[in-house]
Amino acid sequence: MGRFVIRRLAGMVVVLFAVSVLTFLIFNVIPNGDPADRMAGRNSTPVQIAAIEREWGFDRSIFVQYATTMEKTFTGDLISYANQTNVVDEIKRGIPRTLALAIGAALLWLALGVALGLYTALRAGRWSDRLVTVLALIGVSMPVFWLGALASHYLGFEAGVFPNGGYAEIGEAGPWEWVKHMILPWCVLATLFVGVYSRVLRANVLDTIDDDHVRTARAKGLTERRVMTHHVLRTSMIPVVTLWGLDFGAVLGGGAILTETVFDLQGVGQYFAESIGQLDVPPVLAVTLFGAFFIVVLNAIVDILYAALDPRIRLS
Repeated sequence: MGRFVIRRLAGMVVVLFAVSVLTFLIFNVIPNGDPADRMAGRNSTPVQIAAIEREWGFDRSIFVQYATTMEKTFTGDLISYANQTNVVDEIKRGIPRTLALAIGAALLWLALGVALGLYTALRAGRWSDRLVTVLALIGVSMPVFWLGALASHYLGFEAGVFPNGGYAEIGEAGPWEWVKHMILPWCVLATLFVGVYSRVLRANVLDTIDDDHVRTARAKGLTERRVMTHHVLRTSMIPVVTLWGLDFGAVLGGGAILTETVFDLQGVGQYFAESIGQLDVPPVLAVTLFGAFFIVVLNAIVDILYAALDPRIRLS
């Protein structure tokens, strides 16, 4: 297991380097033209463009440009040219809000997806199975901005059951007020994933439930509950863990832009969207790079979880 973890971590470092090079090329090289002109944004003057060119080393070799870009990104010396704020500080301010949204929603869609998937697998072909299938398809098909707007208007503005958007700092407003502000965003974001997870788990449980190792476990006299939890569910969870790692990384990397915007959470995703609207390149570059890193790191964690769920994977 130790050697497997070391191999995956070494591979992660190589992929992270490749991601940083690719991100740099996409923003500074592939579009062609003067990157300083793009970075300066609208209404820039020749003096500003020349200053950016010197600051970022755009008048030097591509290797110097890459090193300067990475140094500015990871040392916190990246400045937004739209409002002259420190980009890394803005990302740090938004990360707790994005983490709160992503972690809460991810745990919710995983728990509900597993519960509904196992329930429908054990009742395959019955009316309850068909009902959950229909509800899952409806949930997946709902646009998040539409569902979020409905939830915010009817449950927040009109009914007053939940706050109508915004974010409450847990240290200032208290845990209960923080939870009240996050319940609607969690539920809206989780709705998009619950149906997929329940369908994936249902299909895997039905494929696994008659395997040889499951029949052997039953022949040994194990209870049906132990057979389902220790032999069927454990094997069937591997694809679900894959999906969860990818989706969670995508949400952290900016996949919750619409949810954050609808509920005005002021997280990293909303900061990313506002920067795109202002054609502000430094924040877009930094959020893209950090988002890609989140996904790569979580993929490595998923691989390690694979090995914990199925020892055979450690040999690959």
